[in-house]
Amino acid sequence: MITIKIQIEGIVQGVGFRPFVYTLALKHKINGWVNNDDRGVNILLYAGEKKCQDFIKELQINPPPLSKINSINIEKITKIKEYKSFEIIQSTNSNNKSTIISPDMSICDDCIEDINNINNNRYNYSLTNCTNCGPRYSIIKTVPYDRINTSMNSFILCVNCSKDYNNPTNRRYHAQPVSCEVCGPNVFLYNKYNEVLEFNINAIEKAADLINKGFILAIKGMGGFHLVCDASNDKVVSELRTNKNRPNKPYAVMFIDINSIKKYTNINNKEEETLCSKEKPIVLVSKKEDFSLSKLIAPDINQIGCFIAYTPLHHLLFRYLKNPIIATSANLKDEPIITSKDEVLNKLSLVVDYILDFNRDIVNACDDSVIQIVENYNIKLRNARGYAPTSLKLEKSTNKKILALGANQKSTISLAFENNLILSPHIGDLDSIESIEYFERTINTFKRFYDFEPDIIVCDKHPNYESTKFAFKLKEKNPNIELIQIQHHYAHILSTMAEYNLDKDVLGIAFDGTGYGDDGNIWGGEVFIANTKEYKRVNHINYFRLLGGETAVKEPKRVALSLLFDNFTLEDILAMNIKCVKAFKPNEIKMLHTMWQKALNSPLASSVGRLFDAIASFADILHTQSYEGETGLQIEQNYDALITEFYSYKITNEKIDLSPMIKEIIFDSNKKLICSKFINTLAQIILELANIYENLPVVLSGGVFQNKILLQILIVKFQKQGREFYFSKDIPLNDGGISVGQIYYKI
Repeated sequence: MITIKIQIEGIVQGVGFRPFVYTLALKHKINGWVNNDDRGVNILLYAGEKKCQDFIKELQINPPPLSKINSINIEKITKIKEYKSFEIIQSTNSNNKSTIISPDMSICDDCIEDINNINNNRYNYSLTNCTNCGPRYSIIKTVPYDRINTSMNSFILCVNCSKDYNNPTNRRYHAQPVSCEVCGPNVFLYNKYNEVLEFNINAIEKAADLINKGFILAIKGMGGFHLVCDASNDKVVSELRTNKNRPNKPYAVMFIDINSIKKYTNINNKEEETLCSKEKPIVLVSKKEDFSLSKLIAPDINQIGCFIAYTPLHHLLFRYLKNPIIATSANLKDEPIITSKDEVLNKLSLVVDYILDFNRDIVNACDDSVIQIVENYNIKLRNARGYAPTSLKLEKSTNKKILALGANQKSTISLAFENNLILSPHIGDLDSIESIEYFERTINTFKRFYDFEPDIIVCDKHPNYESTKFAFKLKEKNPNIELIQIQHHYAHILSTMAEYNLDKDVLGIAFDGTGYGDDGNIWGGEVFIANTKEYKRVNHINYFRLLGGETAVKEPKRVALSLLFDNFTLEDILAMNIKCVKAFKPNEIKMLHTMWQKALNSPLASSVGRLFDAIASFADILHTQSYEGETGLQIEQNYDALITEFYSYKITNEKIDLSPMIKEIIFDSNKKLICSKFINTLAQIILELANIYENLPVVLSGGVFQNKILLQILIVKFQKQGREFYFSKDIPLNDGGISVGQIYYKI
């Protein structure tokens, strides 16, 4: 007989790990114990050596489905104590918290069966869960993940639920949110005057009836409220757009199952696999030509964000719904997702007619994840429910505690300690007081999880980013903290390097909308030779002016006009019969030309994101955009794969000169031709740069590479060449990955 101590770290709490170990030990006739602590799971085995080896092998090969093992430490104990059984013992505290918080997970098939089985005590219970599904991150206050540390603390288990909770062979063993209608949270339907109309299954049935009749509801999801309405009803979708002041930005649509999605879309096998995964993210898929839901869901866009009902409440709701539903985050512009009924009433009373709520608090807000499939790769556009918090196991370890504060748009934070890197869920744009407060709450949440006080803070170089300002505030309060600022696009490259644990020179191509450059200009079309310690800017898109600064971001016609100013005389431009010029009055053009000449409120930019804006105006697709990324979506929409031509350009003197393209584009009037040639041009530029630096692996990062067509072209070309190249999949390519790159610099 031998005694073996096993320590496991990773996502191993709240995922049924202890009952799995218990059952496995019984299978192999092993005695000992298993418990949680604030680092992970501890196991002690007392048995023959062969049985212990078989146990460890099976544990490594086939762990619980929701778990993620980052490390296993196995130690043979010389002092042998006899154990007569295998037990699950009480959690302990080590005062060194490092266990990884599990993301919230969609309802499992077994729980769906429970809520539909009239003979089950959880029949019709809308908050049913087990160790294989349900809320984790959204309800936890601190680790270890025990009921006392969650928003379920105040709900006392009834006799039946207590039996489930305490039975190691039951799939609800220590599932912390476990409850039923007798002892757990309940569902209530309110009107906008905060009056209760119905509760539990009657509330859900009534809510569905109201949706069917054309009303807008706020419905509480796992990590926040959705605004919900009938996705087939033009009138109510139009009303939602008006009330929410969201004229064109696409809405996500929730369906009951994959067959329902297939009725309206052309999904491929990989998209189906992702939609049906345990995470159940929003997936961008192409519409069918005879798309019969409201055309107002995604105006002038041939794709739609789809997701499958992921909570028991949603499944019960669909029992009574006639159609798929729009389910978009409940918030005001530039604010985080709302998590309480009172906040809905306070902020959205003019938007919603009714509220479907339940009395389990959301401790940590968490939006829906968004995935795009490109050449069979899952690309995360928004890293949230189902995937976040996200943990990376680093090959290098740090003896310092590092906090990275990310960017200003698509904000996230990251933490590093020992060899753990943890990325927070999507926070959002830091453009309002509410979003900044949410950002600070998220920091405090993760500090609380890990008793974390940073030794080092890393932030962006942009002096006006709220995340940068916060970093300096922390430094002011704690002078001993080391503060480091990392250039935005270098952080983009580092984020992708972190995902692959790259530690060598790379050719980093960072294309995005905005980032503060080392020279004080706005960067966004950058080519670096970089490693984890330094970078050199070897090429960049030639600078052009943004007429009116931030106004130019909202008005693509200004960017197009600026590019014309760079290449033609004022007289020539005034005489041009092209749409981007005709979008202005002659006096406006003259005034803007003066601004351009004198560099008045016209910062220099190398941004590829802004080039997309200009192209949308040149192609007469839109001259003013209503949401970020609208021009990119529209250009992607107008791409024609049969068009293989590209515009002329020059790569000289460390600059990428697009003047030849601008001189050619004014003679093209067909929007599909313009859009196709532009994307082909970007691809050609990247391929030429890759050939110039043929000995270096290529790293692609930045929001521009969310463009499905561009990334697709590059993947196919590089794979055909056998070229070593990398792009982020698990970490967002956009600014949501910046905090990871900031961390990686300091590891």
